[in-house]
Amino acid sequence: MLANLLAGSFVIGLTVLIHTFGLIAITHTMSRLIDRFRMHGRRSRVLAMITIVLGILGVMTIEVWLWASAYMVTGSFDDFQTALYFSTVTFSTLGYGDIVPHAEWRLFAGLEGINGFLLIGWSTAYLVAAGTRVGPFHTGEHF
Repeated sequence: MLANLLAGSFVIGLTVLIHTFGLIAITHTMSRLIDRFRMHGRRSRVLAMITIVLGILGVMTIEVWLWASAYMVTGSFDDFQTALYFSTVTFSTLGYGDIVPHAEWRLFAGLEGINGFLLIGWSTAYLVAAGTRVGPFHTGEHF
């Protein structure tokens, strides 16, 4: 159990770092795009939101792949394709239950679900803030 908690805490720490710097990079990229292309019209704001969503998806993809790699290092799964599928389902908190890790690493998998839940929530908050700052939404108008 201690190995699960230590390994899970380590991977969670890495994903928080990835998420932090990923959102910073998305913010800087959007600022540069807005300045460079003078994105002030409605269509360009929608394009900005699409770019932000794709950026967030890219950041979370890296995090899912990190968890899948951790499953392979711990020996939770026998092949990477299964580990990646399981990681995607667990990180998204969908949790089909059709595949489970080896018994000694189940707590580790539960930590990924908690991590995914928190990071998806953080991404949602970021997306709402971006929607009111650079996107097509205005405070008080749509919410």
